[in-house]
Amino acid sequence: MKRRWKSFGPLLPIAVAVVGFAALALWWTSRLDYGLRLRIPGTDAAPGGETGGTNPVFAGKLISGPGQASELPGAWPQFRGPERDGKAAVSADLARDWKTTPPRELWGLDVGEGYAGVAVSRGRVYLLDYDRETKQSALRCLALANGMELWRYTYPLTIKRNHGMTRTVPVVTEKFVVALDSKCSVFCLDAASGELKWSVSLVREFGATVPEWYAGQCPLVDGDRLILAPGGKTALLLALDLATGKPLWQTPNPHDWKMTHSSIMPMDFAGRRFYVYCASKGVVGVDAKDGTLAWETTDWKIGIATVPSPVGLPDGKIFLTGGYGAGSLMLQLETKDDRVTPKTLFKLAPEVFGATQHTPILKEGYLYGARADGRFVCLGLDGKVVWASGPSETFGLGSFLTAGDLLLAVNDSGKLRLVEATPARFNLLGEAQPLKGRESWSPMALAGNRLLLRDLTRLVCLDLSGKQL
Repeated sequence: MKRRWKSFGPLLPIAVAVVGFAALALWWTSRLDYGLRLRIPGTDAAPGGETGGTNPVFAGKLISGPGQASELPGAWPQFRGPERDGKAAVSADLARDWKTTPPRELWGLDVGEGYAGVAVSRGRVYLLDYDRETKQSALRCLALANGMELWRYTYPLTIKRNHGMTRTVPVVTEKFVVALDSKCSVFCLDAASGELKWSVSLVREFGATVPEWYAGQCPLVDGDRLILAPGGKTALLLALDLATGKPLWQTPNPHDWKMTHSSIMPMDFAGRRFYVYCASKGVVGVDAKDGTLAWETTDWKIGIATVPSPVGLPDGKIFLTGGYGAGSLMLQLETKDDRVTPKTLFKLAPEVFGATQHTPILKEGYLYGARADGRFVCLGLDGKVVWASGPSETFGLGSFLTAGDLLLAVNDSGKLRLVEATPARFNLLGEAQPLKGRESWSPMALAGNRLLLRDLTRLVCLDLSGKQL
């Protein structure tokens, strides 16, 4: 026996080491069980910046305010209004004589630097805002009656000053309000209480790249689905369940086209519904039913910044426009054997028409919009200019909307104009100066007779009824 132990003597330390390592491994893995937690989407990545990391929305908090919602008429529930076309749903009873009854400010408040517009529903105003001092992003809910804050959902987000710090318009439904922040986090709150329902990061979860000058895409709600364009490696477009945030479908992105500042527009053609989007290197039409890529074209792309959204026209036409020398382009969708193909009908030089920032409005067979040189233009669907405002009537990069036969447009410095929306001629009906700041580029909103507009740092609500209270 002694001889046997002696022969195994050199192996004994090795055996002891093996047993020791096994015991250590067993102890370590058993400790891991104590730290296991239920995975919460957006909270299980290492800290990072615009290309990854945790979703900051989950670190937010809800803060109540003294404001109260009141049942005021009218709604502007999303980017470009009820139908996403720049038109008020019902012709508001607006004053036409601003010399006698000019627009009257009902309330105003200072806001963080940016160009984010508001959504309005059920006496509430929703605004994505940013506080540079505290480095907090917030979705604010204000009372339409007086501007007092009902609540805000605020969370930490570091944004560098870069030509404004917010650009997107929330979308509100009967139950929910959804916003896309500057670094592409999407979050859904209870529209009345502000309670967080869910959030996803388009960067972390779908491979999006934050555009230069931050996100400018405005979310689209279509029925019970939220439609977004991440422009990620696996998802050019994306549908989420509105109530839960669960992905329903993703559109492949074989060309690796990126997100732009343009927003998705729905369009019906040949008995089918499409989501039309201007990506970084072309335009796509996605089947609304299942997210399949129905058609694409590279005939339209802008080198610097793609901002205006597609305008769906009758008979399958799509009008595309942009600044930075891009001009405009008219597409025609055609069908054959259940396949849809886009064909370019004509292109317009920028001096004919090219809009740098805001999407033209289609009204009764004519397009109305501001050209890159600042002139307001009425354009026929054949691409010919019907009229343009004079050299003294420039509109810059300001927004515009229509209500009945009236058109409201604001210029860079905050001058508001009332124009007759007619192809007959440029007919200026009135002018006012509700803002005296700079860069009044935010999309306006009209709810009943109340117009909400802002410049870089101030938001105002105007009464356009002409009634003396």
